[in-house]
Amino acid sequence: MHYSKLKISSDATSKLRSLRQRTGITPNLLCRMAIMISLEEGPLGGAAIPDEDGSEFNAYTLTGEYGALIAALLRWVEEGHLGDEQLDDETLLDRLRGHIHRGVGTLAVRAKSPADLLRLVPMAA
Repeated sequence: MHYSKLKISSDATSKLRSLRQRTGITPNLLCRMAIMISLEEGPLGGAAIPDEDGSEFNAYTLTGEYGALIAALLRWVEEGHLGDEQLDDETLLDRLRGHIHRGVGTLAVRAKSPADLLRLVPMAA
């Protein structure tokens, strides 16, 4: 999955602004958390693809040194652990935006303070 820039939804952008004010965590780190939370929930299935009217992230800013790991996890969740269905890059990027959108929505509900973000991390981590 190759990309240099990724635009997220306007709704996710708005929620990220609010989360940043409440938690002090930068949007790119919040997006990383959102991706992991959403991937944990499973594939997006037939969910609508979110708009691209929000913030734009450079690939490295969004995923940092974990770009390959996030791409592999995305493929594993969306294609199935057996890899029966091969998704093209465009579809995977749509799904990545979808996971950011879904995960940010979850974070917006669960995280009212920095301490709330810590509660989302398993103790074994």
